[in-house]
Amino acid sequence: MSRLRIRRLLRHVCALLIIAAAAAPTAHAQQAPPAIGPFAADVRGAFAHFGQNQGLASIRNLPAADLPGIGLGVSVDGHWYFLKWHAITFGLGAEALLARGHHGATEIGPAVTTRFTTASPQISFNFGNGQGWSYLSGGIGPGRLAMQDTSLPPQPSERVTVINYGAGARWFTTRHLAFTFDIRFYDLQQKPPSPGQLGNPHSSMFVGSVGMGLK
Repeated sequence: MSRLRIRRLLRHVCALLIIAAAAAPTAHAQQAPPAIGPFAADVRGAFAHFGQNQGLASIRNLPAADLPGIGLGVSVDGHWYFLKWHAITFGLGAEALLARGHHGATEIGPAVTTRFTTASPQISFNFGNGQGWSYLSGGIGPGRLAMQDTSLPPQPSERVTVINYGAGARWFTTRHLAFTFDIRFYDLQQKPPSPGQLGNPHSSMFVGSVGMGLK
């Protein structure tokens, strides 16, 4: 990993720490609030910023300007909270994302559809109490990325390794139902070409999501 990528990662982590700390609820009642967990699951609508990566476009013989810059999708996750240590509650779980974007045809360029799916185990660091908490989380797992000129026959999706990290919060409006939000970076690792596979340069995308949670 280059020094530039390490510095960029550190900037992202610092920003997420600030967001998680700001989102952590403060208990005002005299009675001790309930503990986090032991389980929680979320379903959120997602807004994906794919960007227009020149490397991804050139491998597929597409102009970068014709790639969908943004897309919509759905994110789901579930966590089990197994250990509390001082102010931190540790969680283990899994997260999955499905996102799709489309850029219509122009006078000089084709219509292009981007699809991205990924799923991974997660570890989370949670701050707050059972009435609401913020978190930092991350994981690594497989993903699939497809960028298709819709005027051509379907092309196989590229399997890639994806590192994700992010922050979010849950605020419980009832005992079991919460409003949730999450912001997350997906780092798609470089993959060399192979028979039947175009390969994949290093790329990244940002996803923000909001929805409902249960515990």
